[in-house]
Amino acid sequence: MSVPSVVLNNGIKIPQLGFGVFQVDPDATKDAVLTALDVGYRHIDTAQLYGNERGVGDAVRESGVAREDVFVTSKLNNDVHAPADAIKAFDTSLEVLGFDYLDLFLIHWPMPKSAVDFVDTWRALEQIHASGRVRAIGVSNFHEHHLSRLLEFADIVPAVNQIEIHPYMSQDSLRAFGAARGIATQAWSPIAQGLVLDDPTITRIAKAIDKAPAQVVLRWHLQRGDIVFPKSVTRSRVEENAALFDFELSAEDMAAVSALNTDRRLGPDPEDLN
Repeated sequence: MSVPSVVLNNGIKIPQLGFGVFQVDPDATKDAVLTALDVGYRHIDTAQLYGNERGVGDAVRESGVAREDVFVTSKLNNDVHAPADAIKAFDTSLEVLGFDYLDLFLIHWPMPKSAVDFVDTWRALEQIHASGRVRAIGVSNFHEHHLSRLLEFADIVPAVNQIEIHPYMSQDSLRAFGAARGIATQAWSPIAQGLVLDDPTITRIAKAIDKAPAQVVLRWHLQRGDIVFPKSVTRSRVEENAALFDFELSAEDMAAVSALNTDRRLGPDPEDLN
């Protein structure tokens, strides 16, 4: 399959459609990623918190796909924000994955109530980047004021901000804030944990264009410019989620999906984590 790429602010290209492994059991991760790579995905999103990096690395090695052809992201755990701990945790991720480098490494949550300032954590990521062991660095779940503060001190502008986005929480202001500063937006929970799939607007559009509701929602993300990585352990669903490039939503359908926004957050508010 041919997936468009988004060019990050340092010139690195990331496939706009990827495969996520959040809440995929570590014992099932290798097979799930092997399926995704066989279907044609070339972008895998994991995290230290998920506990399944090893399965991702094993799948990439066993897939027959060259390492340089698979874009792999991982994220820093919340309990290792101290700079020395962050660097050690990154080293552990590389060891567990069995890789010489990562394509993208993110601060998973800003942890604003933590004793460790996320600016100091970012400096550790900049140090990792300077070592050549990661091609791009970024953040996840950062609000506008978190980004503003980080940018006051950063030598490297984050390549991405990975945030909760779905039709019930479109995050237009935060997306625009990032875009104005060269920060691409990645969308986690792109189908709102399945809640939007029974929405009358989504099902009406899906029926009219003979597509599945999930395909409508994922296509909405792509046309907005979001980078998405839906997850499934079922091959038919993995294939369905990849079949997004033989149709487009009309301007009217895009507007109808966008009008579903109620700023309904399903995950935790980053301000509440400490």
